[in-house]
Amino acid sequence: MPKFFVKDNQIKDNKILITGQDVNHIANVLRLKENDELCICNVDKEENYNCTISNINKDIIECEIVSKIKKTEEMKETNINITIFQGIPKAEKMELIIQKCTELGVKEITPVKMEHCVVKLDGKNAIKKIERWQKIAESAAKQSGRDNICKINNVLNIENVCNLIQNYDILLVPYENEKTNSFKKVLKSLEVKDNSLSIAIVIGPEGGFSQKEIELLEGNGGNIITLGKRILRTETVAIAMASSIMYEFGNLG
Repeated sequence: MPKFFVKDNQIKDNKILITGQDVNHIANVLRLKENDELCICNVDKEENYNCTISNINKDIIECEIVSKIKKTEEMKETNINITIFQGIPKAEKMELIIQKCTELGVKEITPVKMEHCVVKLDGKNAIKKIERWQKIAESAAKQSGRDNICKINNVLNIENVCNLIQNYDILLVPYENEKTNSFKKVLKSLEVKDNSLSIAIVIGPEGGFSQKEIELLEGNGGNIITLGKRILRTETVAIAMASSIMYEFGNLG
């Protein structure tokens, strides 16, 4: 059954109003009609509903709530909060990172300007990219059945990231020149508090980190780690680390 997201203010008196681009997708791409069924998620409350379409017009699709879907343990979002600070790569790589990490349960992705970034994002160009990336995250969340959408944040620099380190239980920095402090060892040492865990990952762009950036991150509490003998592409790092963390701790709920 197709799944769509709405805000709390779009739900009233057992009716849900769908607006924006989803209207075109439902009516013209999926070619759904009145009385067809949808699953609709209220992202503000992470609540899901079985609904039927009651009216379709150019700008709004009106749905009737048939039943609220009881949340089971399998449906709940994990209490592993992963934020990825991604050194800005080329467009197609960033889109892959956002799509796959959203499917894996990552909560936030922040593009980061670094010394070796080939792609530069500023001003209106950055705003347009963020909007596009947020739509990719929403599409991936629908496809994977999530109850919230990975948030794509505004562009930061390394100094901004260092100022946020205290917001996380740990900040991991995979670096090809680190030889002894392994990702596996660090994961095994993490302590889960109050049945939740907040992990930040800083990943370099195609050209990797500069030495200055590594020193800055380490000096502010970043945990520099190795992922093993092979050097991974920037888009592989994000997916591999998110997968490993969810495998190790993803049963927290």
